[in-house]
Amino acid sequence: MLIKVLQDQFISKLAPIYDEVEAQQLFLFCLAELEGKSRIDLIMNPELTTLNSEQWFAILQMLIEQKPIQHIFGKAYFYGYAFNVNEHTLIPRPETEELVEWILNSVPHNQSIRILDIGTGSGCIGLTLAKELPQSQVTLMDISVEALKIAKQNAEALAVNVEFIQQDILALDQLTSPFDVIVSNPPYIRQLEKVEIKKNVMDYEPHTALFVEDDDPLIFYRKIATLAFENLKPGGQLFYEINQYLGQEMIELLRGIGFKDTELRRDMMQNDRMTKSIV
Repeated sequence: MLIKVLQDQFISKLAPIYDEVEAQQLFLFCLAELEGKSRIDLIMNPELTTLNSEQWFAILQMLIEQKPIQHIFGKAYFYGYAFNVNEHTLIPRPETEELVEWILNSVPHNQSIRILDIGTGSGCIGLTLAKELPQSQVTLMDISVEALKIAKQNAEALAVNVEFIQQDILALDQLTSPFDVIVSNPPYIRQLEKVEIKKNVMDYEPHTALFVEDDDPLIFYRKIATLAFENLKPGGQLFYEINQYLGQEMIELLRGIGFKDTELRRDMMQNDRMTKSIV
């Protein structure tokens, strides 16, 4: 079967659910995973055919049902690296890559620093930092045993040596050692915002990693910031991914805890998305 025909079917079936750009991205993801081909390959040879048409149609049906493509293949790409993901981990997102880029632009690359990634999930933040900063010592923390299993698989695949801690951060009174950098992308979506969440997120990603109660949406940020203020080395940095609607509340929280230098930054979509604070 001609792959161009499959492409047309993917776009016509998926564009009403997602949009045409995202439908095209879903098709290209399948093209790479099922055929080992790229968009350029298809442009150069529009007569490309597949022997996997049944698999293509099975995946198309799952996508119509809004199962995330990353769960279909058990894989997501983040900062150029492949990460195993499943229903116990959040799917890495482009705005989180922007947070990693900010961290990499804010720390020395030629010396050993200690980094703590709280609520690591698949490990995409901490493991990317470990890969990009090979002299660093990275610790990954998560409450979920199942998420840590995936993070350990990813650490092995990326050939990085990191420490893992299974811990409920809200139940932690003290970190075991000082750090140069603490980073977290904790749960931050309020219950009132659930109406904005797409089915492919609501039905397939772990709610404990997504949602907080409306009456205290900054509960994780307050706890982590308090621990960070007490356990970061002088000049140490705290990085957060945040709820786009609570940027000013975050600045007030961080300043109230005592951080002397706090910056709020927007993501590529111009949403308030991340903060950096210095002890």
